[in-house]
Amino acid sequence: MKRQSRTDWARVDALTDAEIDLSEVPELDESFFANAILRMPRHPVAVTLHIDPEVLAWFKAQGETYEDRVNAALRIYAEAHQVYTHAPAGAG
Repeated sequence: MKRQSRTDWARVDALTDAEIDLSEVPELDESFFANAILRMPRHPVAVTLHIDPEVLAWFKAQGETYEDRVNAALRIYAEAHQVYTHAPAGAG
């Protein structure tokens, strides 16, 4: 069963930038950018993938670019498990 959010989203949406408490958010300093990795978009390869209906429904509920989000989730998983290898350009 899905839990209902107790967040007052109308109140959150009404906040101005000045009203948002950023006191616990660290500043991005030179060390952050020194370790940052630029990730350029690639041209994905079209595939047929069988996934659970509720997983697809969740991704679709995130917005029109749900395919991009599925790709990003798979990329993050693969990189975290060090199984992703860069294919040559145009390979697929």
